[in-house]
Amino acid sequence: MSAREAPDVHAAPGWLGRRTVTGQLAREPAFLVGGFIVLLFVLVALFAPWVAPYDPNASDWMAIRQAPSAAHWFGTDDLGRDVLSRVIFGARASLAAGFLSVAIAMAFGAPLGLVAGYFGGIPDIIISRLMDALLACPFLVLAIALAAFLGPSLQNAMIAIGVSAMPVFARLARGQTLAVRAEDYVSAAVSVGLSHPKILVAYVLPNIMPPIVVQAALTTAIAVLAEASLAFLGLGQLPPAPSWGSMLDAARQFLIEAPWMAIWPGLAIVTVVIGFNMLGDALNDALNPRD
Repeated sequence: MSAREAPDVHAAPGWLGRRTVTGQLAREPAFLVGGFIVLLFVLVALFAPWVAPYDPNASDWMAIRQAPSAAHWFGTDDLGRDVLSRVIFGARASLAAGFLSVAIAMAFGAPLGLVAGYFGGIPDIIISRLMDALLACPFLVLAIALAAFLGPSLQNAMIAIGVSAMPVFARLARGQTLAVRAEDYVSAAVSVGLSHPKILVAYVLPNIMPPIVVQAALTTAIAVLAEASLAFLGLGQLPPAPSWGSMLDAARQFLIEAPWMAIWPGLAIVTVVIGFNMLGDALNDALNPRD
């Protein structure tokens, strides 16, 4: 039973353990399909050295821009490298950027929103104005500016995307905390003398997590797109290391002669984004029922 329903102030919220949520997700086609897509790409990224048929950086000068064939299922690029192998290894950069940048955004944004919503006053004013200033700049423009300032690398791209996504989690956590703070079980916890840190960790945080988890799934899709955009602009994973965005950049001048160079990394990006969006929609339906 969740803290929203429990009159006992010491009852721990347990939305993550609700059998109804697990059962609903198991019956949700969007969750099953989205989960399968994401899991497939995660496994491919983890086991890339064993899955990829070739070294992603090995050039075959006798097979430059070769069309898809039995030897190279996705064809080869302008340097004779196997496109399938580079797409497989490129999943590592894209998924790492998606997961880690969202982790950065959550790790900093959610606590700031929690503090702002719970304590109000000066902390709320300072944090809210700072987040408003970051939100005033479009997400991708801010990410590009930060990545350009930090320098081109995958690690800096993750930091840039994480900082750019942080205000979304801060605003969401603040709004949810304001609603939870007005609940009777929080007032009861205050009346029996529980400390603010304990109330925040034991009662407020677990009850604001459902929308944050949904937002994390949706933001991961955006982060994958952002990493590809930064790599396309030369601000992310640098060649010769494979990245879907840098592969699209290299394919620009060969769209007529070798369209497969752009088709496969583009399809990989689209598929992963669809997978995370389906996961986010299914989680939203399960964790935030409208009935």
